[in-house]
Amino acid sequence: MVIFRTRIRLFIISILLGLIAVPSLQTSTLGQNSSTQKSTATYPVAPPPNRVDPLPDDRDVLERQAETDYRISNLLKDFTGNLWVASWRGLSRIDPNTGNIIARVSLPNLKIDALAQDKVGRLWVGNYQGLTRVDPRTNEITAQNLLLPSKRVLSLLIDKRGYLWTGTDAGLVLVSPDEGLIMTTVKNLPGVSGNAMTLDADGHLWVGTLDGLVRVNTASALVIKRIDNLPGGTVQALAISPEGLIWAGMPNQLLVVNPKTGIVMRSVTPLRGKNVTSVSFAEDGSVWVGTSNGLLRLNPSTGALLDQVAGLPSSRVLTIAPDVGNKLWVGTSEGLAWLMPTMDQARPHFGFGRSVK
Repeated sequence: MVIFRTRIRLFIISILLGLIAVPSLQTSTLGQNSSTQKSTATYPVAPPPNRVDPLPDDRDVLERQAETDYRISNLLKDFTGNLWVASWRGLSRIDPNTGNIIARVSLPNLKIDALAQDKVGRLWVGNYQGLTRVDPRTNEITAQNLLLPSKRVLSLLIDKRGYLWTGTDAGLVLVSPDEGLIMTTVKNLPGVSGNAMTLDADGHLWVGTLDGLVRVNTASALVIKRIDNLPGGTVQALAISPEGLIWAGMPNQLLVVNPKTGIVMRSVTPLRGKNVTSVSFAEDGSVWVGTSNGLLRLNPSTGALLDQVAGLPSSRVLTIAPDVGNKLWVGTSEGLAWLMPTMDQARPHFGFGRSVK
């Protein structure tokens, strides 16, 4: 009895000290009604893990937010002497004498690649959504949504009759600028893509494609000559010299072609191995050549290097407009710049670049 009483006393003391847990009424009935019970999880005492940015729900949104592109894709001097500036942020008109922005035109698509002005002064704009006609007096859209073979317009040109040729990444289209209607399509264009266009002295259309040069009769819309097997293949810039020769810019060189014979006369030495993106002849007879790594001025007769321009917003030159407002205007991948004959380097136009958001 003494031993039993001692054990009872120790048991009571253990309960009071919390050394032994007494089952509650809930736990005693757990086996009878386990389906109505909820288990309680326990977690270690630790700080939460570091946040991963962006959160999954935000990643898709951020991936679709493209960085702003400040490229100047095309420059055009109009009949009034003003300069139209096409970029991937829209279309603007500036006074080339002062540099002041006269107007910014609202378009359905901002990524512009091509510009042309027809014989009555209407402006044609090629972008990633097709072709748009703009009245420069009111800056209003007067025609759009033509049924082109592709909505991506790469080049535009007005022929001697006043008709509009449209180069897309799926061929050529002839457009009546008055009615804004398609007249014909050049089917099965060799080299497929109308990257660049120019007119020779006879009024024939020359097209730079992914596979060389093609000459098109503007009256019949028929391909009448093809120059392929050019080193580098793709022709991405075209200009006609005062002597009537074709200067063709390619990803690896600059070629001079006789349009009458189709013979490649020479590869311009300073541009060998360079990615030629634009070519334009100045009033003094020299030729400006834009590349993916700088802007050069050459003597077209000898190919001698006359100047190399410093101070551009980017070394990647996309378009050139010489002799506009007594200046050379240069469109680059990072904005617009200008240069006067007395200046030792170009200066950026602060209305087109990363300084303006």
